[in-house]
Amino acid sequence: MTIKTTSHVSSQGLDDNALLRYSRHIMLPQIDIQGQQQLFNKHALIIGLGGLGSPVSQYLAAAGVGKLTLMDDDTVELSNLQRQIVHSESSIGLSKVSSARQSLLRLNSNIEIVSIERRFNATDEALLADIDVVLDCSDNLATRYAINHACVQQKTPLIIGAAIQFEGQLTIVDANDEAAPCYACLHRGQPVSEIRCAEMGVFSPLLGVIGSMQAVEALKILLDLPVALGQLLLYDGLATQSVSGANQATPNNPFDVIRYRRWLDCPSCAKP
Repeated sequence: MTIKTTSHVSSQGLDDNALLRYSRHIMLPQIDIQGQQQLFNKHALIIGLGGLGSPVSQYLAAAGVGKLTLMDDDTVELSNLQRQIVHSESSIGLSKVSSARQSLLRLNSNIEIVSIERRFNATDEALLADIDVVLDCSDNLATRYAINHACVQQKTPLIIGAAIQFEGQLTIVDANDEAAPCYACLHRGQPVSEIRCAEMGVFSPLLGVIGSMQAVEALKILLDLPVALGQLLLYDGLATQSVSGANQATPNNPFDVIRYRRWLDCPSCAKP
């Protein structure tokens, strides 16, 4: 017997297959049927389909976000497969956006996926006109600052993730809150050293931790649930426990939070 698994969500609502597919979401009072329908009507832009973009894209596709735009200028290499789980051995040599699109449509064939095979730059601000949330999964500061500036100008919520070695970071920018700072406020014009996993290494599950957290915050934004602004969340993958005695272990919190304020001279969000 062949079981039809395709689910459908339309402007008229969820059919029986969609109700089954998303049933564990629908059970949550914060989502329910209306929230799941709301997700289908949303559009997310994922910039970077590497270690962070992999879990981000997979969870947003699985959750039923109706339209995903994928942006990356890179191709899949063997060294990516240790952590970039949206790709496979058969993807080597393909563009990352093409590889990810194929993988995500196998996961959920009822969403729309748009591929843009280039790096985000300052001229791409117009792309954000119909975007509901942007996920910065890029790996370089120039792109990160360009994304931040464009999102501030367009007032598009932005979730930024970063990971290196055993440490990760996450922060949320939303210029719809006039008191909230942006990513440029975090560093206040100070030079920031740029290190990459190709030089320093990265623990593969760490990308899953930070990327999954980015997906959590994106879905909360798309569902109109509250998120924390002006906070940099730090995660230390090695801070699991510290031994305080011969047969005693004291838990050590791997999470920490740095709060930061709006920079009055910020080139992106300062008021004229």
